[in-house]
Amino acid sequence: MTLRFVAVWAVFLVAFSGRSAECLVFLGTYTGTKSKGIYVSRLDRITGALSTPQLVAETKNPSFLALHPNGKFLYAVGEVADYQGKKAGSVSAFSIDRKTGKLTALNQQSSGGDGPCHLVVDRAGKHVLVANYGGGSVAAIAIKRDGSLGEQTAFIQHTGKSINPARQQEPHGHSINLDKENRFAIAADLGLDKLLVYRFDQKSGNLGTNDPPFATVKPGAGPRHFAFHPKGHRAYIINELHCTVTAFEYDAKSGVLTESQTISTLPPREEVQRSYSTAEVQVHPSGRFVYGSNRGHDSIVVYALDQNEELNYVENEPTQGRTPRNFGIDPSGKFLLAANQNSDNVVAFRIDEKTGALTPAGQSVEAPTPVCVKFLEVK
Repeated sequence: MTLRFVAVWAVFLVAFSGRSAECLVFLGTYTGTKSKGIYVSRLDRITGALSTPQLVAETKNPSFLALHPNGKFLYAVGEVADYQGKKAGSVSAFSIDRKTGKLTALNQQSSGGDGPCHLVVDRAGKHVLVANYGGGSVAAIAIKRDGSLGEQTAFIQHTGKSINPARQQEPHGHSINLDKENRFAIAADLGLDKLLVYRFDQKSGNLGTNDPPFATVKPGAGPRHFAFHPKGHRAYIINELHCTVTAFEYDAKSGVLTESQTISTLPPREEVQRSYSTAEVQVHPSGRFVYGSNRGHDSIVVYALDQNEELNYVENEPTQGRTPRNFGIDPSGKFLLAANQNSDNVVAFRIDEKTGALTPAGQSVEAPTPVCVKFLEVK
C-alpha cells in the first residue's frame, strides 16, 4: 500500500465522517518575555502538521482554557494573585471566529480567589466553574446569552491541610470538573488530598455539599487534574506529588467515588525523583485508553483498559521537549498534542487505535510557554 494511497484514503475517511480536515488548536500560556496571551494553530488531521501559532488575544497568564458547548465562546483563567486591587485572579470571556480562530474580548470577572488554574463550562453552557490554586477555593460564574460573564453564583472556600510540609499546609484547588449528567462537580484539592464532591444546580449555578462530601487519595499524593470516562461510570485523578493515577468507580446517581486502583505514571521499577511531577490526565474518546503527563521525566504515560476496566501500562513516550504540562487529544482521537512548557514547543503524536501507543508524527511547532491545548472544529 503506497503512502499516496494511504493519504487519499485518509482524506476520504475524514470527508465521509463529516469532519473538517483541519481543526483549530487554542493554546493557553504563561505570559512574559515570550508569550503575550492566547494563541491559535491549525491541525491537519491527515498529516498531523501544525501551523505556526498566531496570537489571537492579549491577556495575562491564560494558563487554562475552556470552550462553550456551542463553540462560539472561549473562557480563560488569568492566573494572577491580584485582580482590581483584591487578592484574586480573573476569568475572561471571548467570542470566537470559527473560520480564523480570532478571539474578541467580551468581558472579565473575578475568579473569587487568587491563582486560578483550571476552569470548565457546564454542559448547558450557562455557567463557568473555576478552581483557585492560591486561594484554595472554587467558584461558579453565570454566562449571559451573548457569552459574556455575569455575576458569581457560588463560592466555596476550602479549609485544612495534609502531610507534605512544602506543598500541603493549606488548601490548593487544582481542578474542577462536571459529570456527564451535569449534576455533580468534582473539585480536586492538591493541598487536602481530597476530591470534594458538590451538587451542581445548572439553573442557579449553586454548588451544594454532597453526602458523602469527598473522596480521598493516599496522604501526600497531591491530586491535580481529573477526567471522567466517556460513559460516565468511571473517573481518573492524576496525583502530582506521588506520580500516580488513581481510578474510581463513579455512581452518577449519588455522586460517590469509590477507589479501585492506583498505578504509577512512570515506567516499571522506576522510582519518583525529586524533580518529577505530573500535570494532566485525559481519557481517549473511545474510552479504551488513558493518558497522563510527567514533568521532569518529560513523557506521556499510556494505559489501556482491559476487559475488567483496569488500567494496564502500555508505555512512556518522550514528549520531545521539557516539562509537558497539559496535552490535548483531537476530537477524532487520531492525534495527541503535547504542550512542552519549558522548551516552547507543541509536538504531535499519532495514536494507535488498537493499542493506544503514541508515535511521533514528525510535526512540531514553536509556541511560547504553552501550557494548555483545546480543540475546536473549523467551520
